[in-house]
Amino acid sequence: MRLKAWYLRHDPQFAALRRATRTAIVMPLLFAFAFFVIGDPAVATFSAFGSFAMLMLVDFGGPMRERLQAQVGLALTGAVFVCLGTLVSKPVWLAVPAMAAVAFLVLFAGTISSVLASASTSLLLAFILPVTLPGTVDSIAPRLLGWGMAAAVSIAAIAILWPAPVREPLRAPATDACRALARRLRADVAFFGGNGRPNLTDARAQAVAEADEAVASLQSVFLGSPYRPTGLSTSARTVVRLVDELNWLNARISQSASSVAVGASSLPHVHESAMTVKSVAADVLDRGADLLARPGGDPEALEREMARLAAARVAAEATAMAAPVLPGREAGGDADPIGGLVSALDPGFRAQEISQSVDQVARNIALTARAERRTWWQRVLGRQPGDGEVPGPLTAAEQRASGYFTWHSGWLQNSIRGAAALAIAVLLADITGVQHSFWVVLGTLSVLRSNALSTGQTALRGVVGTAVGVVVGALLLFAIGTNTVALWVLLPFAILLAGVAPAAISFAAGQAAFTITLVLLFNIIVPTGWSVGLLRIEDIAIGCGVSLLVGVLFWPRGATAALRRALADAYSEGLHYLNAAVRYGLDRCEAVAPKAARPSPESLRAAAASRRLDDTFRTYLSERGTKRIPLAQVTAAVIGVAGVRLASDAIVDVWNGQDAVTGDLAGTRDALELLVERLDHWYRDFGSDLLEGAAPPEPLPPDAALEQRLAQAVATEHDASGDPLTAATAIRIVWTADYLDVVRRLQGAIVAAA
Repeated sequence: MRLKAWYLRHDPQFAALRRATRTAIVMPLLFAFAFFVIGDPAVATFSAFGSFAMLMLVDFGGPMRERLQAQVGLALTGAVFVCLGTLVSKPVWLAVPAMAAVAFLVLFAGTISSVLASASTSLLLAFILPVTLPGTVDSIAPRLLGWGMAAAVSIAAIAILWPAPVREPLRAPATDACRALARRLRADVAFFGGNGRPNLTDARAQAVAEADEAVASLQSVFLGSPYRPTGLSTSARTVVRLVDELNWLNARISQSASSVAVGASSLPHVHESAMTVKSVAADVLDRGADLLARPGGDPEALEREMARLAAARVAAEATAMAAPVLPGREAGGDADPIGGLVSALDPGFRAQEISQSVDQVARNIALTARAERRTWWQRVLGRQPGDGEVPGPLTAAEQRASGYFTWHSGWLQNSIRGAAALAIAVLLADITGVQHSFWVVLGTLSVLRSNALSTGQTALRGVVGTAVGVVVGALLLFAIGTNTVALWVLLPFAILLAGVAPAAISFAAGQAAFTITLVLLFNIIVPTGWSVGLLRIEDIAIGCGVSLLVGVLFWPRGATAALRRALADAYSEGLHYLNAAVRYGLDRCEAVAPKAARPSPESLRAAAASRRLDDTFRTYLSERGTKRIPLAQVTAAVIGVAGVRLASDAIVDVWNGQDAVTGDLAGTRDALELLVERLDHWYRDFGSDLLEGAAPPEPLPPDAALEQRLAQAVATEHDASGDPLTAATAIRIVWTADYLDVVRRLQGAIVAAA
């Protein structure tokens, strides 16, 4: 049991062992069939490496149907690459640019979905093998036959041999987070609705701890994969949105708890309506969790609860608008026009904030369910649920790829680095005339990392591992001599070890096991003894040298510098979106022409910058070496980007229900724009300090004078007919300022991280 527990810590759910076992069964059988029955070395080589590429190097997730679809797509694309690689294998001036172009396209395509990202090594192998084994048009047929045999058997093996359980890594933790947040909301309602009864204190504290733990677990799973865990399917894209949204919701619930007591004492009706909203929001989260737990379930029950939440939200807004007199219009006057009004209205704002966040979560869960309930024909035709809320796969692919096509994108840099390294490796393999040139290219691919130091360390481990494999292979060959039966017997065990060792032991151990596999494989084809291992050391050393050279020449500073740049860019785009959201709201209630359109372009750019940051952060997490900043603090800075973006979403949502008025709100506009400008200056300075490695600016304190100016403007401005502003308009202005204050308060956590 201890051994099993130790192994599961290194290989959760036996993923590596499952891949290795399938390959150890399929690869020798295919190789034997092609070698003895068909009798063609090219068919044998491509069937062996094809099965290795499609079974060992890739492991698609999701339901079985989606896994098989992805496997078929990999097989067909690989077949195209086998043909193309053979056609451009000679002369070398054609092979080198072809290798660069294919490598860049394959590596950069990973920006579109995690399915393409996880298949990149397999697809590259499908091109590297034929392009480094010079052939003619006549060579295509046997190579394609070998690849096709491997594809057919691999697809069957995935469905039959130890099928993997359905892996949707985000769904279960998102379900748990929804349930935990629902319990937290109910605990708040019970505690504050009962005026803080002491006997409920422990229950509320437990609910808070459970919600924090569930949301942290969701974030941990999200960041635990090497690629952003989402594909191009509608359900995959909507589920991944829940990570940021549930993080944001948990933070909003925490903030709301601190303001409830004030509302209860000064405006009890606002307090009561806020408690009602929270109670209904908890019901919505529970129904959402039920739906997430049943893929393909009917969203009707959830949508009924969403309608209840919308009604409770409207009622709460009406209560907030009717309860107070507007600032500065109190009977007898008031020395402080904003006075206790904003704090008294705060529970109403928090209820609106929570209902908006919960509605956003519920909409994405409902879209997930409706996407999963589509018929096969609707999927083929690209029918999307939700009346345009979710773009089609082609639009989504274009948006994602274009979002990464910027010079500071870490993914673009890694794609260029990888393409250059593989092209140089092909050139050097031809110039040096090595016997197995594809080993040079594979060695380059296997050790290239995000910076020169990590690449050098990995290269050293690769060479050492290969040398160990040569020694072990030589000892095996010395012991068994020319007994080919023994070679065939040992081959499956060597393949099994090559698949398990990288996960269970180390990268170097994996290289050693893979070298043993190649020594056995090539001695079966052409018995040459252990000297083939020496050739592999030479080839791997050349490949490692290429990777190290490219790592030094192309962006050698690594993921830490890239993370600083990505954070600065993400906050910059987030503030652009925040500016646009405030302009959109002001134009909805002021006589300006032309009015600002809904800020969709700014929203898309902010989301693209957030995705670039997410991928850069994953690279930072995977990069070896000591992290000078505690991971929790870095994570807080990354999560803060989502906070700015979601606050902007909320401002847009606040103003969507506002009827246009014909008035001049110059004072209100000036005050809000100054609040935004203040935030913009701080985040711009923060980004500059990040890039320069300087200490970040201190968090901004509240600006009482500016808030007073906004309150006076709201109190004194009129519409075109000379009437005072309606309560609806005034309170939306106050709520917009509240959301800007939310963005200001994010600075404390961000500075601690930076």
